[in-house]
Amino acid sequence: MMLEFDKYEGLGNDFIVVDAKDDAAVTPEQARKLCDRHFGIGADGVLLVTPPRSAEGRASMVVINADGSRPEMCGNGLRCVALHLALQDDAVGISYVVDTDAGPLSCEVERDGDAAMVRTSMGRGRPQGEHSAEHASTRLDLALVSMGNPHAIVFDSHLDSAAVDACAPEISAVFSEGCNIEFAETRGPRAFDLVVWERGVGRTLACGTGAAATVVAAARAGRVPYGEPVEVHLPGGPLSVTVAPETLEVVLRGPARRVFRGRVDKE
Repeated sequence: MMLEFDKYEGLGNDFIVVDAKDDAAVTPEQARKLCDRHFGIGADGVLLVTPPRSAEGRASMVVINADGSRPEMCGNGLRCVALHLALQDDAVGISYVVDTDAGPLSCEVERDGDAAMVRTSMGRGRPQGEHSAEHASTRLDLALVSMGNPHAIVFDSHLDSAAVDACAPEISAVFSEGCNIEFAETRGPRAFDLVVWERGVGRTLACGTGAAATVVAAARAGRVPYGEPVEVHLPGGPLSVTVAPETLEVVLRGPARRVFRGRVDKE
């Protein structure tokens, strides 16, 4: 069966976007094949755009990772879906509510052709305590934050790429459902360099929920102020993240782009 799709990316975090009637339109096994970078289209995940679940929703977003798993939320994917809807509506500046497994989230799209800057509500950051791990005799102190999906953040560990690739899967495996692992290095008073190891994907060029969780943890620890934009520099580029005091509501601003459209046999 032929599947029509659009390919999008947000800071290099790339997705196959499919308009679908329900979340069964692409199975986990089909998603794995489609996301294969050698034998498929190649992507970090599949985003199904399905009918809204809430009265205010324009559409729903279902995320399927490259390994076939289904995370609750994806920040970069949300921006791509918002742009996808704006392109469907031929809108330049528009706001939407997109229903996700983490709840309904608002998006403001400023479109220029097939690209856009998108401001998204990421919901509330929910601190989940702390955890410690050890790698090569080095203690790693992690702050645990949920953005609808689980994150563990370590600050200023100064680990190189090989160490990140070695220890991140070990840390993730400690948690019953796995965990996204963030390695944040302080870049300035309101800036971090961030590397994210994403469960179900591995090391990625960008992760919106990871950036959001990192700034929530940083604000709670007094590393950055509440209510002011913090620049998070990922391998794919920068995101701006603002965390509200008390409520820990997160707003994220970053780019999205449609790369191409196509048809493929999903079997």
